[in-house]
Amino acid sequence: MTEISVNGLVKSFEIGNNILDGVTFQVETGERVGLLGRNGAGKSTLFKILTGEMDYDEGEVVIARGRRLGLISQIPVYPVGFTVEDVLNTAFSRHQKLAEEMAALAAAMAAGDSSEQTLKRYGELSAKFEGIGGYDTETAVSKVANGLSIPPEMRSQLFDSLSGGEKTRVNLGRLILEDTDVLLLDEPTNHLDLHAVEWLEEYVRRFKGTVVAISHDRYFLDRTITRVIEISGGKAEFYSGNYSFYAIEKEKRYVERLRRYEKEQAEIQRLSETAKRMHEHNTELLHKRAFSIEKRIARIQQTQRPDKARAMTSRFGEMEFLGDEVMEIKSLGKSFGDRVLFHDVELRVEGGERIALIGDNGVGKSTLLKILMGEEQPDEGRVKFGPTVRCAYLPQIIHFDDPRRNLVDTMLYAKRGMTTQAARDRLGAFNFRGEDVFKPVSVLSGGEQSRLRLCMLMDEEINLLVLDEPTNHLDIASREWIEEAVEAYEGALLFVSHDRYFINRFATRVWELENGVITDYPVPFQRYREIKERQKALAQEKAREEKKAADKLAAQAKAAVQKGGKAQQAARKQLTIVQREIDKLEAALKAKEAELEESACDYEKYSALYAEKEKMDEELLALMERWEQLSEEAEG
Repeated sequence: MTEISVNGLVKSFEIGNNILDGVTFQVETGERVGLLGRNGAGKSTLFKILTGEMDYDEGEVVIARGRRLGLISQIPVYPVGFTVEDVLNTAFSRHQKLAEEMAALAAAMAAGDSSEQTLKRYGELSAKFEGIGGYDTETAVSKVANGLSIPPEMRSQLFDSLSGGEKTRVNLGRLILEDTDVLLLDEPTNHLDLHAVEWLEEYVRRFKGTVVAISHDRYFLDRTITRVIEISGGKAEFYSGNYSFYAIEKEKRYVERLRRYEKEQAEIQRLSETAKRMHEHNTELLHKRAFSIEKRIARIQQTQRPDKARAMTSRFGEMEFLGDEVMEIKSLGKSFGDRVLFHDVELRVEGGERIALIGDNGVGKSTLLKILMGEEQPDEGRVKFGPTVRCAYLPQIIHFDDPRRNLVDTMLYAKRGMTTQAARDRLGAFNFRGEDVFKPVSVLSGGEQSRLRLCMLMDEEINLLVLDEPTNHLDIASREWIEEAVEAYEGALLFVSHDRYFINRFATRVWELENGVITDYPVPFQRYREIKERQKALAQEKAREEKKAADKLAAQAKAAVQKGGKAQQAARKQLTIVQREIDKLEAALKAKEAELEESACDYEKYSALYAEKEKMDEELLALMERWEQLSEEAEG
């Protein structure tokens, strides 16, 4: 079944420049599709058209009837005072409507309405409510919140007080809880830590509906999609495979198209020169033949020259490093109020090391980098740099002294003595060309601002490079360029990133910040992952063993209780029997005492009756002792 059908879609924001120029594609039920393309290619615009948020100029868009689409990039405006918990619970609007109708029917039945129609409707609603998990909404919320690192204290916060990244996380949780038929994910991993990204990957892989994802996270794409639709030049091109397949196949297609284009151009050049020579002979016959060749040239369906992103050609300037010690961290600690970010940090960095600082969002990674760079002060401890260390720092949030300046002026103010032409050449190496260099910095996207800051950093001679989320907001082509620049850089590198491809490529050492402690793993990222998986497996095995032991104790306790229960039941039965025997014996004793009174004058008869009474007293004493024992057993 076709979930989404797009045919000849055209959309422009300025006359003569179509961002989407005849896009045509279909998405079938259950497909996992990656929507790829450069920043600005029109991917997010296409998503907004699919959800009805944006109109289009030409073409046709059809969503299968009754199918529910959910777009993660949309963060709705919620009523004032809504907490995170309230936002998550908006996913259960269907459940709430059913619950309200069920409550109304229950009230009617309690008031005496026992009609067949009411009972039947209540039964239908109850079955439907149970079927959509109406009785397990709290469990579902907790499961999703835990997976996306939304702790209980955040769930009680006002939604409006959250950061943009936190809002994105909460909205993703709400979208998942809504159980939509089609998930449209627009850069869902941008604000997620490694734990949450991996949880989302597993969720998408198990999701029963259809998924269309825009993402620059190559690991995420490889693990979640099975087909690629690339938006390029306003058109759609298709690849049947994951991202790795797409990357290889795209290069193959480029080489083949370039070969075909060059062959066609060579043939056109040969025919053109032949026609030109025939014209030069200035005979009627050769003129006719030349005209025939020119018509043949016109009939050739020329292949458009294949487009390929222009590589950025610059690299970090490097300064010679003298000595082994780049940086030493001694007894470093930082807290905010009662919250301890980290304490007693003891680390040493040597020349050429490439260190990934990883951990969940909010644990203090960026704060640590700011302390190392002198932008914040620690509560305790100190940071010591080697005498010849020169550092460059790319923060997560880019700031410029005056965002109103254009790119050229920004470079000139930062680099005293640089000429305008040198600034333009430098910007050109970073793909800022033509009129783009006269744009104010304030209009640049987040990715473009990161690229501009890197342009300024690379002009300096450094031997310690510190990067905080360097690939955030960058498309895949820009990420690959940064990776090439970092690959060519030979100095020490310390970086924070959630981009597993980037970490895996560069990290030779991992610092893990967790629960206020930095654990040093002097191994590459892949080896670190293997260690963590082993630790996780051992922890799970220990938990299983502990559960097994606990289950065994519980079973023994249950058996003892069951055994005790059976013994109590048997004791109660015996107690009833003994009580009856006591009652009979006491009645018999009263009768025997009466006989003794009547036979007081007959010595022989009295003696015989007294002997019988003594025997009966002994039996009663034995029964009383047995009764006390059974009473204790019956009470457990």
